[in-house]
Amino acid sequence: MKKVLLINGSPHEFGNTFHALDQIAKTLKECNVDSEIAWIGTKPVRGCIACGMCKGLGTCAFSEELYVRLKASAEKCDGLIVGSPVYYGGPNGSLCAILDRLFYSSARLLTFKPAASIAVCRRGGASATFDRLNKYFTINCMPIVSSQYWNSVHGKTAGDAEKDLEGMQTMRTLARNMAWILEKLDRETHPEREESIQTSFIR
Repeated sequence: MKKVLLINGSPHEFGNTFHALDQIAKTLKECNVDSEIAWIGTKPVRGCIACGMCKGLGTCAFSEELYVRLKASAEKCDGLIVGSPVYYGGPNGSLCAILDRLFYSSARLLTFKPAASIAVCRRGGASATFDRLNKYFTINCMPIVSSQYWNSVHGKTAGDAEKDLEGMQTMRTLARNMAWILEKLDRETHPEREESIQTSFIR
């Protein structure tokens, strides 16, 4: 059975981000796709320090429980959905800190796996958050799964997301589209990748 990793990037384990991801998980189950909601927790998250150690180690030099757990889940999953609340028009900083390290050190574990992001906000900032999170996927050869609208849900206090009927429908559509792509996608026959060329703008 295919499995999708759902990352809950909110410090509130059962807040509105969870409710949005839970709607996705329930719909995936109806489509015979397994899922796991991985919560990032409330402990401080170390950001990437650009030490470059992961290039030799194949893993981040800082191996706290959250990183190790997400890396293991990323390796086993067939698809990825990342959810975040909106803080000052962007994703939760702790979420971005762990994603920076996960993608920089272990991008190979996620390459060519379909992915999507969702943003949960009281009022505004959802599209900027959505755009920021999608950048992790677009520079790692990961097909982005779409829905019927931008993947955003509105709510202030925990449970308010359930009242956003359009937002919840958007989550269900996203889940069904993810299930459909997982069924159709053959990751074993992905396009060949050229050797990476990296240039700078210094002349």
